[in-house]
Amino acid sequence: MLEVRWHGRGGQGAWTASELLARAAINEGKYIQSFPEFGPERMGAPIRAFTRISDEPIKMHCAVYTPDVVAVIDPSLLKAVPVTEGLNDEGILIVNSKEKPAEIREMLKIEKREIWTVPATEIAIKLLNRPITNTAMLGAVARVTRIVGLESVEKAVSKRFSGSIAEKNIGVTKEAYKEVRSE
Repeated sequence: MLEVRWHGRGGQGAWTASELLARAAINEGKYIQSFPEFGPERMGAPIRAFTRISDEPIKMHCAVYTPDVVAVIDPSLLKAVPVTEGLNDEGILIVNSKEKPAEIREMLKIEKREIWTVPATEIAIKLLNRPITNTAMLGAVARVTRIVGLESVEKAVSKRFSGSIAEKNIGVTKEAYKEVRSE
């Protein structure tokens, strides 16, 4: 089972990204869970969302405490919340950042763990004309984890959005899939 924890702010689409990843996994016949963790927070408050993907039925129903992957949609959260909490030494951190992974490692004082970065904001502005980065981060997570194929992600995005919005978001997903980088 792969467990992903998404960090974002209310209104940035962290839960949507989680759901799209889950839908992509359903397209491949996998078992999934996708759910948010937030209360009465206002727009812009830090939130978390979770995705579980497995080849077997998932019997646990709780938050993800020891994620395999942490995806940070809003890089300002790196200094605001403990995004690496519970991430084991073999875990993967994927950050929306134009910085190199080594710079993120140094900033967070992380010795182990795999770190990837993707300039999701720049990609979204270029293709959507808006800094909405959730589908860019979805593409990055799909590439890094290989838990689902890009075609399954595209299909999930096409079902969630329509017309030119779907096409633009598929473009964002593909671009981030290509541009995500590690050390």
